[in-house]
Amino acid sequence: MNIHEFQAKQILGRFGAPVPKGQPASTADEAAAAFKALGQPKAVVKAQIHAGGRGKAGGVKLVSSADEARDFAAKLLGKTLVTHQTGPQGRVVRRVYVEEASQVARELYLGMLVDRKAGMVSVIASTEGGMDIEEVAAKTPEKIITEPINPLLGMSSFLGRKIAFALGLKDKQVNQFASLLGSMYKAFLETDASLVEINPLVVTQDGKVLCLDAKMSFDDNGLFRHPDIRELRDPNEEDPAETEAAKYDLSYVHLDGNIGCMVNGAGLAMATMDIVKFYGAEPANFLDVGGGANTEKVAAAFRILLSDERVKGVLINIFGGIMRCDVLAQGVVEAARQVNLKVPLVVRMEGTNVEQGKKILAESGIKVIAAADMADAARRVTEAIRA
Repeated sequence: MNIHEFQAKQILGRFGAPVPKGQPASTADEAAAAFKALGQPKAVVKAQIHAGGRGKAGGVKLVSSADEARDFAAKLLGKTLVTHQTGPQGRVVRRVYVEEASQVARELYLGMLVDRKAGMVSVIASTEGGMDIEEVAAKTPEKIITEPINPLLGMSSFLGRKIAFALGLKDKQVNQFASLLGSMYKAFLETDASLVEINPLVVTQDGKVLCLDAKMSFDDNGLFRHPDIRELRDPNEEDPAETEAAKYDLSYVHLDGNIGCMVNGAGLAMATMDIVKFYGAEPANFLDVGGGANTEKVAAAFRILLSDERVKGVLINIFGGIMRCDVLAQGVVEAARQVNLKVPLVVRMEGTNVEQGKKILAESGIKVIAAADMADAARRVTEAIRA
């Protein structure tokens, strides 16, 4: 789960990280009031969407009065902001953040993430702040510093100073940076985060280290421990199909292809997506209905698949172990009747009650293309959408 910049700063600030003062606003008048409340001669008004590149897209502006803050917020709120991370469809700005301005001397990059290769949380830092870290990695990888954090030792002051020196920080900045890393690591662990990113982390002209931007992502599997963080979810920033899938406890990820895939088991789902690509088509989604799915859950999954207008064919690949093939078939039949199926449907089933499942599909009156195995299913659905 992702959250907005102002929410990430509130969390990091709670753990002692240095963040500028600011207030969110949902209307132009609230933005003007926020400027006055800061009591500073200048402030920055920032569009709040779950995407980077807001500044380049015109979503960030330095203002010098409450009227300027009101006018810029009025231009942003309700408008679609398109950045390199939103795609051409963009994101609608529903909230802005009015933050005190900072006099920046240097921009750095600082991140913390679950490093699966190292098997622990790692710190990523770079002197190239304000840029996409992917771009830095591609063009100047030598400028990226990666340091894993030993979970038995935690974030030691030694490691903090080591990274600070590598970033060229000096004097009091070194201890400030080490303290910030300690706060970040504590926040990371205690909130079950999967990513904390500060880009840019700045050194101000008076020598202070400050989190000028912030991004946080959380492990969905840990949200049951953090109802306060779960409440920060913004459905407007999420894919509607993924939001709908979450209601039924379905593992769904929207992709860019045209073959809707419904599978039980994450490994089988990945293999199905691979074989669809092997036969020259592109999967429209990752969808794992799970081992214990019931008829209602399967029907919901099928409806979600077909709600995507780009889906030109559906491939159902089920191995009935815990989940019975007859349950799957009944769910598919119910959903197909509800949505008036108009695209080719290829089904490959094996396992528990497979004959009963095939009989349900055969007697349903729904046009189903039966497949013998995975390769046959991928080939048939690819041929069907090209016919």
